[in-house]
Amino acid sequence: MKKIVTIQDISCFGKCSLTVALPVISAMGIETAVIPTAVLSTHTGTGFEGYTFRDLTQDIPLIADHWRRMNLRFDAIYTGYLGSPTQVQIVSDFFDSFGSDHNFIVVDPVLGDGGKLYAGFSDHFVSEMRRLCRKADFILPNMTEACFLLDIPSPADNSEAQVKDILRRLSDLGCPVPVLTGVRCGDSQQGAAVYDSRTDSFSFSFSRHIDRQIHGTGDIFSSVFTGAVTLGKSPSEAVELAVRYVSDCIEATLPEFDEEWYGSCFELCLGKLAEYCKK
Repeated sequence: MKKIVTIQDISCFGKCSLTVALPVISAMGIETAVIPTAVLSTHTGTGFEGYTFRDLTQDIPLIADHWRRMNLRFDAIYTGYLGSPTQVQIVSDFFDSFGSDHNFIVVDPVLGDGGKLYAGFSDHFVSEMRRLCRKADFILPNMTEACFLLDIPSPADNSEAQVKDILRRLSDLGCPVPVLTGVRCGDSQQGAAVYDSRTDSFSFSFSRHIDRQIHGTGDIFSSVFTGAVTLGKSPSEAVELAVRYVSDCIEATLPEFDEEWYGSCFELCLGKLAEYCKK
């Protein structure tokens, strides 16, 4: 049985990070180990105020030390939201200890969206995340995060040529296979693009664009992508599957859209995901 370890925070109520990654990857038939980086009472998006936060930075090395003594091995290491430069460094050390020629590393470089960094992040944090990306086999930034990683302004357009240029520059950071999410194709389609520098090949995948902001869809995409590659799918196949499943989740959420502040109704689509993985 394949095994993934994912390192990110857990929001006890709300649908993001570990509360997405664990059920999604498990539904794909993959054993999922977790290292929580923090525990929050809710997620921090619009609609939640006064949430609690417990930093677990000091626990991560202790967990890693125990796992080393147990000689644990994983088929993939997958990181999501990291809350500080110290956590980024600790995770970098974890890559050194648990990364090997027999597994791969996925970094979702959670930095911001809509052209802005998330609250509490600084240029120093971006620099540390950039270094972490160099150790990854796959990185999964959105357009905002890609521009911060590359220290470039947001592009004036979302043309195929512009997307390819950004993907090539992301691979120059040291990651052989960058994936760019939130790619638009006209006004009617949205999806993702992947560049495999090992074969100098690009692939795009799109679904119907729905003009809604639903919390946690990026975490769903990253989790499905990581699971798909773990199951032996190519990067382009993994992107295709992730785009399709995110689209399914958004469609399932629309009838319940009064709950947009809460997150996607991804649970309703887990059966579809399991069927997709059998094909």
